[in-house]
Amino acid sequence: AVAALLFLLLWRRRRRRAGGAGRVCVAVLGDLGRSPRMQYHALALARHGRDVALLGYLQTRPHRDVLRSENIRLVPVAELRGLRVGPKLFQYVLKVLVQSLQLLYTLLRIDQPSYILLQNPPGLPSIAVAWVAGLWWGSKLIVDWHNYGYTIMSLSHGRSHPLVLIAKWYEKLFGRLSDYNLCVTDAMRKDLWVNFKIKAITLYDKPASYFKETPLDLQHSLYMKLAKDYEPFKPRAVNPSADRSAFTERDGKSGNVVKSRGRPALLISSTSWTEDEDFSVLLRALEDYERFIKEGAKLPALVCVITGKGPLKDYYNGLIQKLHFKHVQICTPWLEAEDYPLLLGSADLGVCLHKSSSGLDLPMKVVDMFGCCLPVCAIHFECLHELVKHNENGLIFRDSQELAKQLKMLFLDFPTLEGKLHSFRENLRVSRQLCWDQSWDQIVLPLLGSRE
Repeated sequence: AVAALLFLLLWRRRRRRAGGAGRVCVAVLGDLGRSPRMQYHALALARHGRDVALLGYLQTRPHRDVLRSENIRLVPVAELRGLRVGPKLFQYVLKVLVQSLQLLYTLLRIDQPSYILLQNPPGLPSIAVAWVAGLWWGSKLIVDWHNYGYTIMSLSHGRSHPLVLIAKWYEKLFGRLSDYNLCVTDAMRKDLWVNFKIKAITLYDKPASYFKETPLDLQHSLYMKLAKDYEPFKPRAVNPSADRSAFTERDGKSGNVVKSRGRPALLISSTSWTEDEDFSVLLRALEDYERFIKEGAKLPALVCVITGKGPLKDYYNGLIQKLHFKHVQICTPWLEAEDYPLLLGSADLGVCLHKSSSGLDLPMKVVDMFGCCLPVCAIHFECLHELVKHNENGLIFRDSQELAKQLKMLFLDFPTLEGKLHSFRENLRVSRQLCWDQSWDQIVLPLLGSRE
């Protein structure tokens, strides 16, 4: 039966090889709104006149540039919920089987593509399903390796768990069936070859063009908008008639926006609230920061904004509610896609707590922060040095005590235009690298050849 199926698929591939001109399916078995790199792929393809089917879950709204593009069509995949019958292993196997059928059904209903560009992880079952769909359509399969699915799974189950070992075998086997492979770091490129015998090309994450420093007028508009729902953005002085936020105010005579005197520092971190980010590290550092101020250090009040959605958000919100700070305020909003880059471009410092499950991927949030010339404190892991240059564009820390000391050093005598925080921002302005579009054109476009 398997041989007959493969024969049918290969026959179909030969018959359809000439079709699908100019069409590409960009697929992720996850939330499209929280898959920025795949949205960037879709926009780059559309910019070159390709018709793009952007396939995935529609939990959160993609960026407006994606929604406005005439060449990009969103193809929703129904998210699987409520499979809680029987033991967990049975639930997992059943989920994989149902997802396989859902994804294959969706891939076979789109217009025939020349290429299927797939995000991994999650690769189980999407790599095998995309490969089968590629055989059916005569499409070439490109896998974009963001990390390894089996290492993410090992965070919950341990490296020696049978499911983790099966997932590793699966990624190794089906990853080799792709026509081309992209990855996010040189360390991952080398690891793919040494351990999987998969040849990949490194395509570093780059910020989209809308990640940039935010003009003061836009900062003020954003702060006023957020102040409607979040206490930390409201002005400290009670003056209902004033056009002011905690950080900015509009001059009543000139109409110009200025930064408020004695304003707090704005620290931002973004997360998917998963096991690979331990936010208790940041919370303990903020406790130390509060203690520094009580001991007489000349530090500003601090507003800490943690954005994102995810399974551990309620757990950490519970920890945050138990904290009683006088000089530190924390809020955990979910921002609209257009507001997130504006807030990054308005902040004073970014903090990244992403610890790669494989040690081989880089945090996209830091890439976006650097696009906004926002200095970063990032927790150490194996290949972080490919992105964060310690003492040049930010600082690397290993625990909460080291982070607390870095916060103290960076915010001493804030907001004067002196010291490390200012020099890091200046270094980021000077050393801005290629944006995503330029990098994509150099690396990915040649793989697609001429428009078929």
